[in-house]
Amino acid sequence: MELAQIVPGLFILLCIAVMGLHVLSLPANWIILVLLALWKFFHPAMDMSWWFFLGLAALAGVAEVLEFVIQLKGAKKYGATGRGNLGGIIGAIAGAILGAGFLLGVGALPGALLGAWGGCLVVERMNGRDWAEAKRAAMGAMWGKFFGMTVKIGFGAVILSLAVPPVWGG
Repeated sequence: MELAQIVPGLFILLCIAVMGLHVLSLPANWIILVLLALWKFFHPAMDMSWWFFLGLAALAGVAEVLEFVIQLKGAKKYGATGRGNLGGIIGAIAGAILGAGFLLGVGALPGALLGAWGGCLVVERMNGRDWAEAKRAAMGAMWGKFFGMTVKIGFGAVILSLAVPPVWGG
């Protein structure tokens, strides 16, 4: 096997590994875009136009918005208030940060989910809602976070699958 085949293969493996950063609630899609821009910089003949990069950036942006909207809609569907939603978002961020120290960083995923649940629950209770209503809203925040992250990871897979052919062939 030639070096011309090994280097793109290693780069693609690096991008696949970066997809794992989604579990840590890090901006994996954006990191992949930066890596692709660096690859393009060092391989200017590669068949990736700036329109292609703009399209990938649009996909990453849509993924971010969808993740946020799905979390909000999930919590709202289960009865969360606006404040409860905000508590769920802040809780998800705090949970991901606190959970990152466990299970070699994979703890950020359950940390984000539990943080969304706990943040929404606490805020809903502070606003005078009873336990049953607060727990239901918190479950919505947790499931919204889960499905939002799932959609974001799916968009990352699409971004990566669109980027592999030009890297491999370029």
